Amino acid sequence: MTAAETFDDHKARRNAVILAIAQALYGATLTALVVTSGLVGTQLAPDPSWATMPMSMTIIGTALTTFPISLMMKRIGRRAGFMICAMLGALGSLLGTYAIFEKSFGLFLVGALMLGIYQASASYYRFAAADLASPQFRPKAISWVMTGGVAAALFGSLLVMATVDLLAPITFAGTWVAMAVLALIGAALLMAVDIPYKAEANAPTGRALPEIARQPRYIVAVATATLAYGIMMLVMTATPVAMLGCGFTVQDSSWVIQWHALSMFVPSFFTGSLIARYGAERISIIGMVLLVGAAVAGLMGIHFENFAVGLILLGLGWNFGFLGGTTMLTSTYRPAERNKAQGLNDMIVFVITALASLSAGKLLAWNGWDAVNYAVFPLVLLALALISWLVTHQRRLAA
Repeated sequence: MTAAETFDDHKARRNAVILAIAQALYGATLTALVVTSGLVGTQLAPDPSWATMPMSMTIIGTALTTFPISLMMKRIGRRAGFMICAMLGALGSLLGTYAIFEKSFGLFLVGALMLGIYQASASYYRFAAADLASPQFRPKAISWVMTGGVAAALFGSLLVMATVDLLAPITFAGTWVAMAVLALIGAALLMAVDIPYKAEANAPTGRALPEIARQPRYIVAVATATLAYGIMMLVMTATPVAMLGCGFTVQDSSWVIQWHALSMFVPSFFTGSLIARYGAERISIIGMVLLVGAAVAGLMGIHFENFAVGLILLGLGWNFGFLGGTTMLTSTYRPAERNKAQGLNDMIVFVITALASLSAGKLLAWNGWDAVNYAVFPLVLLALALISWLVTHQRRLAA
């Protein structure tokens, strides 16, 4: 057994706790971004259909940098990579603040793009927690990190409410300053992450990426995580703008996003145990069914409770689907292959998520809130078909 294959659950637990706190700081920043970006976009964009473009730019920034960040961390280590990207997130938040003062939609998009780099690195927190974990502890390590989102959900929306007029009369500028502070605190905290990387520098590279990506389980794992994330982003990005159009306030949408974020991460306290007991495929299927429930709630009316229930179900569905896909992925590569296998996965996830985010504004502006919800159904059917195919394929191999 090589150093890269050595399991250390004690160190993995310590890393998971640190990364959970880092996830909370990043998640609070992202929650504030979700609540405010579309509303700032409404104020600054030259056309209402571009209101969700800032959030889309964040996802585009994530998609463009996910794979390079994975390769960078292979060279300089997880800790250094995480810290650099968190500091870039702080810089993007400050640039966004300046853009709000200057009423520059272009600069605001650049700031949002830089926050995408922070998101790209944070997407590896869950994988970093699994790096040293044994196969038995791995699902729980991933879930532990995702529980950091609970604190993020509670704090993120409250942060918006407390800072929306902090630098009045410039609405939302104070929120973006607070986002920068959180990112800097996160960068400092990540200094404590302890994941050896020197032993990997000259390690075998393993199989070629196309060979890894051709595995049926890899294909379905990527597709499951991608569709869960894409559906969630499609509906979530459109929600604050849709609520504003229906006469609700920023505070109303902040509460809905907070409940959504809680439903995304509270299940992580037990999702890992459920996956370990029932299998990632079954939990992913349940997640997809919950996403359908979210769309149905959205189609039943435009009252506050429809938005609230829909976004809660959306968060639950994302948690089961995304963590199920992530766990499936961790069984498809060897230690020496993890950077490229994870990098390709997250690049695909965020490219599709960027397209979903871009589509949200267009669907909402051109066809209304119902169109956003109707778009969920074919995507869920695709995911269910792929998972069913994988289960059938695995049974045939076992036979």
